[in-house]
Amino acid sequence: MPSSWRAPSWRAWPERRRVLAHGIFWVGLALVSYTYILYPCLLFVIYAFAQARTDLRFLTTRRDRRRRALGDAELPPVTLIVPAYNEEACLQDKVANVADLDYPRDRLQVIFVSDGSTDRTNDILAAIDDPAIEPLLLPGRAGKATALNRAVERARHGILVFSDAATMFRPDAIRQLVRHFADGRVGVVCGALGLRGGDEFSRTEGIYWRYEMSLRLMEARLGATLTASGAIYALRRACYRPLTPDDLIDDFVVPMRARTLGFQVVFDPEAQAIEFAAESVRDEFTRRVRIATGSFRALRELVRVPLAPLASLAFFSHKLLRWVLPFLLLGLFAANLALLDGGRFYVAMLAAQCAFYLWAGVGFLFRERVRRVPLALLCYFLVAINVAFLVGFLRFLGGRKDTAWQRVS
Repeated sequence: MPSSWRAPSWRAWPERRRVLAHGIFWVGLALVSYTYILYPCLLFVIYAFAQARTDLRFLTTRRDRRRRALGDAELPPVTLIVPAYNEEACLQDKVANVADLDYPRDRLQVIFVSDGSTDRTNDILAAIDDPAIEPLLLPGRAGKATALNRAVERARHGILVFSDAATMFRPDAIRQLVRHFADGRVGVVCGALGLRGGDEFSRTEGIYWRYEMSLRLMEARLGATLTASGAIYALRRACYRPLTPDDLIDDFVVPMRARTLGFQVVFDPEAQAIEFAAESVRDEFTRRVRIATGSFRALRELVRVPLAPLASLAFFSHKLLRWVLPFLLLGLFAANLALLDGGRFYVAMLAAQCAFYLWAGVGFLFRERVRRVPLALLCYFLVAINVAFLVGFLRFLGGRKDTAWQRVS
């Protein structure tokens, strides 16, 4: 039976490869530009309209939607949970920070859970003479998820606040967090973490972190908060589900699971804490690899979480695209190489990409020097965190089980 189908000519393959290269190039360029530039601009426009509507409603109804501060008699009992592994360098500062919190001591339970620490962490915790502070010393390293589960089992109160040993709360931080639970629809409240550090890398990370926090603030105003900072967040105990060893990033998994239970996740920029920025790109790289591995592990479960339209936009733009960005950057560079004979535009784009990666290389070479190049260090930082996500994805594919977290400097 005659057929009209013919095998493609070998001569047609170069043209088809060219069409494919064009597609990869333009899709990659569009998504990279959207992730870093267009999405923040779109978010700002939506935020501006929403803020204008809120202001107009206030002018017409005189109803202020801001949460008021609670008096001492209204404050709920709270359990503060601080996981630790080999934190002797900062643990005493954290204990002093807890003592300075502006919260009634009879309504505050503090649990320091040590996950098999091998330095002086356990000795420091055992020597604490404060009835509000309860050391929980695990005999071996079981991982952060298990440490948090054990601490929650011991918690006596219905509001849980999580922090890191290296994070210092502002005295009123817990007051600011818990005021939102007066609304029964709120399940998780995320605080604002500020980074401090004196060297160039710390300032570079701080610039990127401020960019991230501005996105989170606008998303919060639109009811699209997705994640918390593990250094400062609170939740109703009813929202907590025991974490599994695969749940490497509790500050992402816990808020998203709260949404599946029908609770709201809010962000309060007035609930503040500070933490010293990572001292090197290696520290930040290690943290980002762990975040990436945990994100990919959680993706199968979290894509089924029902989200409102704006929250779905934030999840796609601020999370999902960030996770695939390394592959987009690789595809963009490879496609650009294949299209070099396509005109000056492609030559200029390749030159821009090469300049970016060369600056990143300069940042790598000068990363340990006293006199650093800020622009080069920023390029290096951006490349490093994308490579970290690529490494995290490969670890996810390989099924590597890194349940125990490592302390960074």
